[in-house]
Amino acid sequence: MSDEQSGGYTHVNLLEVEDLAARFGLSEITEARFANEALATEATGVCLQRLRPGRKQPFGHRHEQAEEVYVVLEGGGRVRLDDDTVELRRFDALRVAPHVARRFEAGPDGMTILVFGPRYPGDGERLPDFWA
Repeated sequence: MSDEQSGGYTHVNLLEVEDLAARFGLSEITEARFANEALATEATGVCLQRLRPGRKQPFGHRHEQAEEVYVVLEGGGRVRLDDDTVELRRFDALRVAPHVARRFEAGPDGMTILVFGPRYPGDGERLPDFWA
């Protein structure tokens, strides 16, 4: 991994960050590259996610404290937000409040999302049956 660190910045290529989805046998559905450690972030979470065409994330989730922003970089699809469904396309940005349950589904071209927000250890709650 290319890694440059200075007193004021860290530089990495997100495609060189470990794909945790592969580690957990989820490669047929998604990629999930959590860059917090690689970037040496203190308070900000950053993740690059790719959903394969027509696939949903393996589970929904929500937070107690962390507001997140999702930016669609490629493709499109939709996201379930509590009882609402929102269509997403390239370069859409979506802010989600902590308490809102969410789960993404890619369209026929797949979907690549950049996710960022504050990090709070133990803050996330997995929702395996949300939008089943």
